[in-house]
Amino acid sequence: MTDDHALLERVLTEADPARTPRDAKPDPAAERTRDRIIRTASKPRPQRRRALGWASGIAMAAAAVVVAVAVLVPQGAAVAGSPAPLDFAAGEGTAETLDTAQATLSATPGPADPERVVRSATWGLDINGSTGATKVVPQLNTLRWEPDLSGRMVSVRGVPYDPTDASANVGAEISNSGEVVVDLPIEPGQFSTPVPDVFGDSREDVSAALMAFGMPSDPTGSEVVAAATSVLEQWTLTNAQESQVLEILADADGVEALGTTADRLGRQAAGLRVITTDGAASDVVLLSLDTGRIIGVERTNLVANDLMAGGAIISYTMWDVDEDLVR
Repeated sequence: MTDDHALLERVLTEADPARTPRDAKPDPAAERTRDRIIRTASKPRPQRRRALGWASGIAMAAAAVVVAVAVLVPQGAAVAGSPAPLDFAAGEGTAETLDTAQATLSATPGPADPERVVRSATWGLDINGSTGATKVVPQLNTLRWEPDLSGRMVSVRGVPYDPTDASANVGAEISNSGEVVVDLPIEPGQFSTPVPDVFGDSREDVSAALMAFGMPSDPTGSEVVAAATSVLEQWTLTNAQESQVLEILADADGVEALGTTADRLGRQAAGLRVITTDGAASDVVLLSLDTGRIIGVERTNLVANDLMAGGAIISYTMWDVDEDLVR
């Protein structure tokens, strides 16, 4: 077993301790769920394996039972069993949105250097494999790691809610329950990252970091977003570095401006949408109107499957989350 797999097993065990023996045979419901996953799972993409890294695996594993599938839906159209999509008002075009964000980045304060600390808020859907009932399960995560590849990952469970509850979908959808579900020390050398060293804010430096996280040399907008998401799961970037990410995104194809909205924490943002290269998913990238920084990515699904309807929103990650919220 590799170090990454051993660490992942530790997180899964802490988040949801086993209640049956390891050698127990799966019951019929578990077998049906397994078979559905096998039938609907996408083939692995080798070029993205490094980009997943240790942190993204831990953040996903901390929820333990949350099922993630990718989706696309017309903005404003709700799907039963999943949260309502963000409501966008008309705004600037794609180039203007990116220009405005870069101007805001240059005019507002940010980290002096890239930091090995990431505070994020996430949610996914907890799907009952027998009944199909869903709950939105928020999670608040703090990752800290050091140059010697040691660190700590702490995840606090948010308050779950019914995605069909209209009042729960208004305003901030993520709140702190105070229940720590993962408090995991990372021993020296165990944190896995393709970019262990602090890097600069030039176009070349930022491009090299994104490429280390899986971005090809001539990326689509979706490939830039995928790599940037992986970077932001491990690093808090400076404003200058975030501006370079947006410059690279501006040069890529397939980026659509959506207008302005308030994210799940009530922060004002401009939205950009990209479609994944396989056409299976859509990611909405949120740029803070106050800081210009990338503060969130929300994913929706194109194709219905046994667990999720087409058009269901299934996951969300937000960055630059206030430290008081994640404690």
